[in-house]
Amino acid sequence: MKRWWRRLIGVGDLPAEFAGTLDREEKVLAACGSGSGAVMATSMGLWLPDSSRVGWHLISKATWGDGVLTVVVAQETGTAGDAVLLSDQPPRRVRLERPGRLPEVVRRRVTGSIRSSHRHELPGGVAWFVQRRVAGQDGIVLQVRADPGVDPDVVAAIASRVSDRLPRHHTDR
Repeated sequence: MKRWWRRLIGVGDLPAEFAGTLDREEKVLAACGSGSGAVMATSMGLWLPDSSRVGWHLISKATWGDGVLTVVVAQETGTAGDAVLLSDQPPRRVRLERPGRLPEVVRRRVTGSIRSSHRHELPGGVAWFVQRRVAGQDGIVLQVRADPGVDPDVVAAIASRVSDRLPRHHTDR
């Protein structure tokens, strides 16, 4: 969408470095530049400098310190029943220029997407069972993220049993 049209209809300004395309209903909540491109928090997710958007429900962790936003993004690796299995990718670090409200908006959106979480000890580590809201969709989704070294077959079996016991009000995937 052209910048002049976005201003006319009241949508926040986009950083000059932004090369992506927002969805029609997507609203910019906070934005700033970085040395390698734009970083934006929107109603749908976090846009990173490579113009890729990560949905709030796929951000396992976001921290802010010393001018650097560090984001751990989870990748969907499969399903078990209605549960979505995830694995964390290496942290992405972005130095922000004049961050303004961006770190606070990111924190609120990531934590706001979490409805509940449960830590489950397993041989070899821990598995996290997290119910999250997905921006732009009704309901919630059950996500399961295990530590490296935990047997994925054990995690999938437990995730399937847990998802069978949950009320059917979570998001279809």
